[in-house]
Amino acid sequence: MANTNTSWFPKWRKREGNLDGAVIAPDERLPLGPTVIMGLQHTVAMFGATVLMPLLMGFDANMAILMSGIGTLLFFLVVGGRVPSYLGSSAAFVGLVIAVTGYSGHGANPNIGVALGGIIACGVIYTLIGFVVMAVGTRWIERLMPPVVTGAVVMAIGLNLAPIAINSVSASSFDSWMAVVTVLCIGSVAVFTRGLVQRLLLLLGLVAAYLIYMLVTNVMGLGAPVDFTAVAQAAWFGLPTITTPVFSTHAMLMIAPVAVILVAENLGHIKAVAGMTGKNLDPYMGRAFVGDGLATLLSASAGGTGVTTYAENIGVMAVTKIYSTLIFVAAAVVAIVLGFSPKFGALIHTIPGPVLGGASIVVFGLIAVAGARIWVQNQVDLGLNGNLIMVAVTLVLGAGNFTLSLGGFSMGGIGTATFGAILLNAFLSRSKPGETQPEIKTGTEAALKDH
Repeated sequence: MANTNTSWFPKWRKREGNLDGAVIAPDERLPLGPTVIMGLQHTVAMFGATVLMPLLMGFDANMAILMSGIGTLLFFLVVGGRVPSYLGSSAAFVGLVIAVTGYSGHGANPNIGVALGGIIACGVIYTLIGFVVMAVGTRWIERLMPPVVTGAVVMAIGLNLAPIAINSVSASSFDSWMAVVTVLCIGSVAVFTRGLVQRLLLLLGLVAAYLIYMLVTNVMGLGAPVDFTAVAQAAWFGLPTITTPVFSTHAMLMIAPVAVILVAENLGHIKAVAGMTGKNLDPYMGRAFVGDGLATLLSASAGGTGVTTYAENIGVMAVTKIYSTLIFVAAAVVAIVLGFSPKFGALIHTIPGPVLGGASIVVFGLIAVAGARIWVQNQVDLGLNGNLIMVAVTLVLGAGNFTLSLGGFSMGGIGTATFGAILLNAFLSRSKPGETQPEIKTGTEAALKDH
């Protein structure tokens, strides 16, 4: 659909007076004070996952925070301030980065440069897809990756990451129990709180588990205590660690296909924002892909993670009904300031391994459940043989980390699950519109129908 707006940026209309319960549109703006406060809230909302993902891959969390802010500003410029979104560290890269680099799960990743080269390749592919969408629209993507495919791929990613989370907390009985405590802390915030506090379940759950860990170790002496020496020695302001990318053909071929996953993720997020705001954002879909792709490319060029639009911030918008895109400029500026603080980064690195592992159990599980949620929201019919077979195969490929090798190239579970889902769907969904396929008669028929 052609964009009918002649100017790149909207003319933001200022909203004043009593704003309690008011709906603030993307092209409206709040006074400076409320804008900054809401920006801080969005920074807090993205913080938990944006910090957790680089730590799981051995990246510099300070650099990830800094580049998330810069990437969000770049996205804002590319979409002309018309799509309210925050860009944070993407979980889609975790499994492949660990596989490509052989990361042990502790400390800095010694092979981070190889991963960065792959993420840059992904950003280039993602950006090119965005330009194609700008030229011809999104219908081809929606046909290639309907909800049944995107749901299966998202669920497969979560299942593929599950062993990483479990292995990270299996070193000792103490680590395992502290991971359980972390899961209970996050779950308690998710269930027993309401409103914006509930939206910050990951951050607040991590803080609670961190404090309990300190009580058990630093006070009661039952485990390795938290050491704040590095925090005390770190400067308040300084540059984060810049890492030079290394362009390995193998790593690039492994990680570049993540662009397909990011497209599906971004597409779903923008559709969700469009539904909440009542505005048609399809004319800006291509721009959004380009902005996200360029932000990913730029982030990896400096040593940061690949980025994506964040569901956490969409959740905050759903609660507050404030969709002004200028709020994300404020959030990005706050993130940039935090990224330039080595003391802040040192504090992040004091998060105990068992607490981090417990949080990853929750995050990876939520990723898997998000796939099922896509099916439910889009009323996907798993009674159709084509859908059933495609989903079944995709989930096993992802969960079992099925790898295909050809010469020096190998594709791991996330890659085989993604492309397997797309190809199987194209091959098996050949029934005529409205035609119901015969059901597969299996011993699990009833259980499958329940979904």
